Amino acid sequence: MKLTSIKLCNFRSFYGTTPEIVLSGGDVLNTTIIHGNNGSGKTSLLNAFTWVLYEKFSAAFASVEQLVNKRAIAEAKPKQAIECWVEIGWEHEGKRYRVKRSSRVYKNESDFEAGKTQLTMWVGGDDGKWYFPPQQPEDIINQILPASLHQYFFFDGERIEEIVRSDKKAEIAEATKIFLGVEVINRSIKHLSEAKKSLENDLKAIGDSEIKQLLRQQEKIEREIESITKRQTEIKQELEYQQTFKKETSNRLRELSAAKELQERCQNLETQNQAYKEEYKKTREALKKIISARGYTVLLAETTSQFREVMHDLKQRGELTAGISREFINELLNSQRCICGTDLNIGSHPHTNVTLWLNQACSSAVEEMAFRMSAQVDEIDKQAIAFWEEVDREQGRINQLRQNISQIESELDNIQDRLRKDANEEISSLQKRLDGIENKIDELNREQGANQQQIAHFTTEIEALGKQIAKQKLNEERQALAQRRINATQDAIERLTEVRNRQEKQFRLQLEKRVQEIFAEISFTPYIPKISDKYELTLVENTAGLEAPVAASTGENQILSLSFIASIIDRVREWSEKRKMLMLPESSTFPIVMDSPFGSLDEISRRHIAQTIPKLANQLIVLVTKTQWRGEVEEEMADRIGREYVLTYFSSKPDCEQDYIELGGERYPLVRQSPNEFEYTEVVEVKRDW
Repeated sequence: MKLTSIKLCNFRSFYGTTPEIVLSGGDVLNTTIIHGNNGSGKTSLLNAFTWVLYEKFSAAFASVEQLVNKRAIAEAKPKQAIECWVEIGWEHEGKRYRVKRSSRVYKNESDFEAGKTQLTMWVGGDDGKWYFPPQQPEDIINQILPASLHQYFFFDGERIEEIVRSDKKAEIAEATKIFLGVEVINRSIKHLSEAKKSLENDLKAIGDSEIKQLLRQQEKIEREIESITKRQTEIKQELEYQQTFKKETSNRLRELSAAKELQERCQNLETQNQAYKEEYKKTREALKKIISARGYTVLLAETTSQFREVMHDLKQRGELTAGISREFINELLNSQRCICGTDLNIGSHPHTNVTLWLNQACSSAVEEMAFRMSAQVDEIDKQAIAFWEEVDREQGRINQLRQNISQIESELDNIQDRLRKDANEEISSLQKRLDGIENKIDELNREQGANQQQIAHFTTEIEALGKQIAKQKLNEERQALAQRRINATQDAIERLTEVRNRQEKQFRLQLEKRVQEIFAEISFTPYIPKISDKYELTLVENTAGLEAPVAASTGENQILSLSFIASIIDRVREWSEKRKMLMLPESSTFPIVMDSPFGSLDEISRRHIAQTIPKLANQLIVLVTKTQWRGEVEEEMADRIGREYVLTYFSSKPDCEQDYIELGGERYPLVRQSPNEFEYTEVVEVKRDW
């Protein structure tokens, strides 16, 4: 999807019809810069994109019901309709699209009444004419760039850090699944499961009594699994709600000056505790792997000792000698000449002496094998020593982590007890509410764990029943055919499930690696971004040898979120180009529209972002204030700019302070005195000699 233009009419601060804003989308000059002061309409312009495409708005967009320009309403006559619309154009897969969303309001004597919005789309034909598409416009838009993903391509830079919030991880996971086409695989699995159920019903109708009984048991268990799975989804949603509720309550408690210091200490301890628990879990897993891989070596001590005794006895008896083999002695006897030159004639004394060595020597193959086994036995003993060293080391870490967790939980209990007993009723009430939330979370986690075990148990039962059904004698040809179809369907489900799991894991790991690379390019901090299997996006540090979560600042979260979005686009583009899979979105080209992306960042971070984003995005539209568009940002992005505009805000404030921005040696007004009592915004194109 490559955006080509946008035009507005009476949309928020834009009075009348604006000039068409042509958007740059070249391979090198892929960036469009739109300058404007705070309040001039930058956020309105960002939301114009999301409104026309998805009828959605960003979190910072105030008074969404007031879309129509106030001046247009004021100048209209009673009962007159005032139209507000936004029209954008884009290109996709060689086709041209234009879409227009409009809304009418009708002015009353003292108020106005808003009508329903209307969406219209045209598709450019090869003959140069425009036609209405046979599909619904919403369906076409969602096929190109799904609505659930729009926040990753049209976003308010000052609030972008919300992406890393804990309650956003489910959205991130679902968004990346859409990118990967996992929803297509899920639908395939669902359809196959339905087909399998239908085939089992057919088999039930034609099968013998034993098969019917087994199928009834299987169907009953499947209903149980479906019910528990539904409950698991409810628990997951409830846990996310409780976590958000907990965060809000903790923030409220921290806002109270009397409890601020204690609550901040409490949150820091909880962060450390979570880090220690994660490390404890990883260390236990590492210990399990060590025991699984090399634990057998400690059980072989007696066996290796016996082997050495056997080898010693063989050497003592002369049955195992180093360097003299039967093959060598036989060769001497056959040649009738010793290596010293003495003849070895049969019956002679030298021949008899050499023949005696033949009884003491062993086969060279046996000798070689014996010494090779000795080396292997030595290695087993070394591994046993190394095994105990590693076990002791991991056990030491586990014990240390247990102590750390115990100390933190003890301190947390003390802090929480102090807050519960605080003389301030609001503080004690909030802490008791937090206690209730924690209890609820603990209860939900226990139920979730029990349900997982029950699902695993039922799954094992279904597998056993499936094997019993497959073993039944299917005397009728129809029964045999139905069973083969069921087996083939189940095999397809298992294969698709494995494909989905591997695809998700591979993409997530690649995404994490790319996020780390981009974050390292932009940020000067030593922190490392991590993406968990639940798509929790966090920053960690590893300065003390243990990974610990970082209480990231707003600026760091902003960089992390920008890195995440840039990584998604970069990875999906590469993924698409490598695989050309139908399951992926129809294009690997994506635009980014960013409002105020540099506001909370320091000079170094602004420079690095200005360097990085234009390279990663196929098309970039940046809405910036004059202070954000300063030295380092302009320097880094200048060679990427294809189009540039200024939003001139006309203020109705008497004697307002006018403002200008200098671009390409020309001064462009940012704020001007309105010629009437209304405030509004005009779009001015910057003329540069590119």
